[in-house]
Amino acid sequence: MKIAVLGTGTVGHALAGKLVSLGHEVAMGSRESANPKGAAWAEQAGAGASAGSFAEAAGPAELVVNATPGTVSLAVLAEAGESTLNGKILLDVSNPLDHTGGFPPSLSVCNTDSLAETIQRTYPKLRVVKSLNTVSAPIMVEPARLPAPHDIFMAGNDAEAKSVVANVLQEFGWSPEHIRDLGGLDAARGLEMWLPLWLRIFMQQPQGKMFNIAIVSE
Repeated sequence: MKIAVLGTGTVGHALAGKLVSLGHEVAMGSRESANPKGAAWAEQAGAGASAGSFAEAAGPAELVVNATPGTVSLAVLAEAGESTLNGKILLDVSNPLDHTGGFPPSLSVCNTDSLAETIQRTYPKLRVVKSLNTVSAPIMVEPARLPAPHDIFMAGNDAEAKSVVANVLQEFGWSPEHIRDLGGLDAARGLEMWLPLWLRIFMQQPQGKMFNIAIVSE
């Protein structure tokens, strides 16, 4: 599959690298075609990897991954261009974390709205699926790093788009029974509002220790 990963940070590198290793054609998108981080990644990743501007990366893609900070995601998608994005599936991994007040950050949107829904309203022909935003980058692409079964969540309004994302999650190693479909995209509110608690738990972990949650029922 042709996939664009928008963002050159830790999450973007983890996702893009894993997708290339799985045999996908992956373009890493950034603001400039000659972005040093994107170019270096493409050279290191080898066959199947390329880099370019947000629009150049998204143009031929069947799946677009938004791995940018939530505070700039709308601006990034605007640079990619509405006509470029129309009809595509967008896996939104971002979180609306506002760092202007220091650490831990607050949420720039919450309760009755979410960043994922904002993206969907802004680009109504884009098929937005929220997932992977509730775990750290290494766990996104290698869930077996944790010693016990644990869960990943997704939300979206388009059943076909969610099926495509679920297949990618399984390629990453997520078991079907631990991919929890929470329903429509309004469920992204809860997924994004998990981050303040995630950060508090993260702050209490020994350095380098990763974690996630699992749903346990009787």
